Amino acid sequence: MPSAPSGPAIEARALRRVYKAKPSPVVALDGVDLEVPAGELFGLLGPNGAGKTTLIKILTTLLLPTAGTARVAGFDVVTETVRIRRIMNMVAGGEQSGYGILTVREQLWMFSQFYGLGTREGWRRTDELLDLVGLGEQRLQRVSSLSTGQRQKLNVARSLVNDPWILFLDEPTLGLDVGAARDIRGHFRSWREAVPGRTALLTTHYMAEADELCDRVAIVDRGRILALGTPSELKRRVQEESLFRIALDQLPGGPATLVGLPGVRSAALGAAGAGAAAPDGVTVSLVLADDGALAAVIAALTAAGARIRGLAKSEPTLEDVFVELVGRGLDEADEAPPPAEEG
Repeated sequence: MPSAPSGPAIEARALRRVYKAKPSPVVALDGVDLEVPAGELFGLLGPNGAGKTTLIKILTTLLLPTAGTARVAGFDVVTETVRIRRIMNMVAGGEQSGYGILTVREQLWMFSQFYGLGTREGWRRTDELLDLVGLGEQRLQRVSSLSTGQRQKLNVARSLVNDPWILFLDEPTLGLDVGAARDIRGHFRSWREAVPGRTALLTTHYMAEADELCDRVAIVDRGRILALGTPSELKRRVQEESLFRIALDQLPGGPATLVGLPGVRSAALGAAGAGAAAPDGVTVSLVLADDGALAAVIAALTAAGARIRGLAKSEPTLEDVFVELVGRGLDEADEAPPPAEEG
């Protein structure tokens, strides 16, 4: 196992990344300052296009910053890439598992050779990790025959081959069913708890996942960190307001029709999606100055032709914090243009 980092596991100072694009450059990171101590599971929350993946690519030496500095375990991401790669690994949601014609065991052993393990040690490590992630019975199956969840478990096993101190997890449960996502989270939690000092940085737009796993969380939007703290600290930001969730058959005009009402601090669609009528309807999350503002909201919904299916007051969540900070929900967030050349 590589030596544990003696200082902060991750540091970023005034980190900036700009992509050349038409009609104007795209600022993916806009002066990010961040410090993650060794042993922490740190989360980055934000919509697509917020800069989360760009930050991970810089920290994993896959992308150069435009300006600023970043260090992983004390090593500079620009000048000491080889040292960083020896003590870290990465898992991304939706990534390919490798060569479909190979068996699961052959695939993982091949990666052990890439990381410099001897032949015998590579086979030993392969079998150990396959049992760890629950793929022992599939070890002789071809990779192409695995389910999506099994493929991601194989990616998790691959990320542990070099026994890293730092793991970068870029939406690792993206597209997985509930059971597979729970298993993946369990593997990362067990990995970190097994050895003091192991560190993980998780990017996700699944608020509940960050709440469950992370010691601290940063909420990111448009390349900037808007808030940082423990999940409990962040949720206390909206504790003084009244939080409601309203289930509707439709919401003509979307949440914008509610934002201008007296006492409405923010309004955002929940997971149900667009505001037009749909078989499952829509859910609106509201942050109100106080309970009294609810009457105006109900009157406005009725006037708009929306039928209320359910109404509940709720405890604050990380999504409520996000809506409070950026004024929109994750499903309404802007998509970032595809990266082009470095600026």
